[in-house]
Amino acid sequence: MTDRDDRDAMVGAEPPTIEITRGNATEEELAALIAVVSDAYAQEAAEAVADEPRVSAWTRTQRALRRPLRRDIPWGRFSG
Repeated sequence: MTDRDDRDAMVGAEPPTIEITRGNATEEELAALIAVVSDAYAQEAAEAVADEPRVSAWTRTQRALRRPLRRDIPWGRFSG
């Protein structure tokens, strides 16, 4: 996966935030942490797919019993 693919996969997504609550991490340790977490996040985002909804033959062929009621038309088609 290239850097461009990583950026395309993360378009519109909020990047993860990292907060160090204890200890004194060096710049090298923070850089390594950010690199590993960013790579794992990009891989997870690239592999994530939504399941396609299954539509049965019955659902595809059935018709609605009637059209939905239109609430914008008053009863008897007049409003007086």
